[in-house]
Amino acid sequence: MNSLKEITTAGLVSRLEKKDTVVVDVRPVDAYNGWRCEGEERGGHIPGARSLPEKWLRYMDWIEIVRSKKILPDQKIIVYGYTPEQSGHVADALLKAGYRDVSVYNRFPDEWVRREDLPLEKLARYRQLVSAQWVKDLISGEQPPEYDNDRYVICHAHYRNREAYLSGHIPGAIDLDTLALEDPATWNRRTPQELKEALEQHGITADTTVVLYGKYMDPDNNDPFPGSAAGHIGAIRCAMIMLYAGVRDVRVLNGGFQSWKDAGYPVDTEDVPKKKVKDFGREIPARPEIIVDIEEAKEMLRAEDAELVSVRSWREYIGEVSGYNYIEKKGRIPGAVFGNCGTDAYHMENYRNVDHTTREAGEIEALWREAGLTPDKHLAFYCGTGWRGSEAFFNAWLMGWPRVSVFDGGWFEWSNDPDNPYETGEPEGKAKVIRQK
Repeated sequence: MNSLKEITTAGLVSRLEKKDTVVVDVRPVDAYNGWRCEGEERGGHIPGARSLPEKWLRYMDWIEIVRSKKILPDQKIIVYGYTPEQSGHVADALLKAGYRDVSVYNRFPDEWVRREDLPLEKLARYRQLVSAQWVKDLISGEQPPEYDNDRYVICHAHYRNREAYLSGHIPGAIDLDTLALEDPATWNRRTPQELKEALEQHGITADTTVVLYGKYMDPDNNDPFPGSAAGHIGAIRCAMIMLYAGVRDVRVLNGGFQSWKDAGYPVDTEDVPKKKVKDFGREIPARPEIIVDIEEAKEMLRAEDAELVSVRSWREYIGEVSGYNYIEKKGRIPGAVFGNCGTDAYHMENYRNVDHTTREAGEIEALWREAGLTPDKHLAFYCGTGWRGSEAFFNAWLMGWPRVSVFDGGWFEWSNDPDNPYETGEPEGKAKVIRQK
C-alpha cells in the first residue's frame, strides 16, 4: 500500500463546500444509510459523501463504477471508513487507477461521530431497509438494533416459482407468491377482502414485522441470475401492497438474497409452514393514498403539483417495444415524465448498485430533480404492471418524500382502453434528462 496523505477533522470541514472535493464513504451501504453497524453513537454519513463500499473492489469493472458516480481523477478525493485499513485499501486502489490527489480521513468513528457539532446525514426511513446481519440477528434470537416487536415473518417472494424458494432460502422464511397479493387478470393489487385473507394465511397481522426479499431471476428460465432483478422487484412490490394494506412495520432486505449469500450466512431448503392468524386487525386499505387508479392518474396529469413518472426503459417509453409479450400497444402516457428503470422490463439497474443494493438516495434524487420531480409534488410511479413503479415508489418513500404513490394499472391498463391517448417517438424537454444521465 502506498504512503497515504491523512487529513484532519478541521481540514475535512474546510473542504466540504469546495466544488473540487469529493468525500467518499467506503463503509457498507447500510452504514451509509444510517445503521450503526459497528455500534457507533450516531449513524449516517458525512454530508455530501458518496457511497463507494470497500466490498465493491472485488468487481472487475470497479473503476467504471467509480467514474459512473462522477468521482473523477482531477478532483481532490477524501476517503473515510470504519478503519484505516478499510479507507486505505480503497484510497490505494484509486491512486493505482490514476487518481492523483487522494487522502484519507481516519478520525470518523472516534471523532466525527462523537462530536454532536459535526453533522451526519441519513436515509429518512433507513430502518425499513435492513442488512443481512440485521436479519441474521433476528432469526438467531438476538435483539437486532432498532426493533422492538415480538412477532415477525420473513417472506421469500417469488412469482409462480416455489422452486426458487425450495432451492435455498433464509432459514425460517416462508414463501410468498406475488399472486397472493396481485390479481393475475389485471396485475393490480387484489381486493381488500382478498388481501385480508392472503395476509392472514401467511401469518401476517397489521402489527407483525414483515421482512421481504427475493432472488435475482432470469425472466427466461427462472434460474438465479445476477444480471436481473425480477425476483427482488417482486419482493418490493409485495412490500408496497403491504404498506397500502396497513402493515405497520414493513422491511426489505437491502440487496435481497444476494446480500445474504455475500455475507456467507447459512441457507435452508426446508418448506417452512405458514402459521395462519385469525384476523389482520385493521381495515384494508389503511393507507389508500399509496395507490392511485386510472381516474386519479388522469387528474394528476392535469394538476400543476403532480406528476406521473414512467419507470420504464427508454425503448418502452418511446414506443419501440411494449416491454411485455402480453401487452400489444407500444408507447407512453402523454405528459408522463421518464423515470428510466434500466435496460428492459425486467431490470432496475438505474435504481441499484452493482451488488443489487439500493442506490444511494442522493444520486436518485439528483436525477429526479433535474427531470422536475421534487418532494413538494404528488408523484405516482408506474411501469407496465406495477413492479418497477413499486420499487421507484419505495425509494421515494425511504427518502421521506411525503406524497408518493404507485399508479397500479400502469401502461397495461392505460393501453387496454382505446379511448386513452398515447404517444411514441422521442419527446422534447425534461423527459430526456434521466435518459441522458
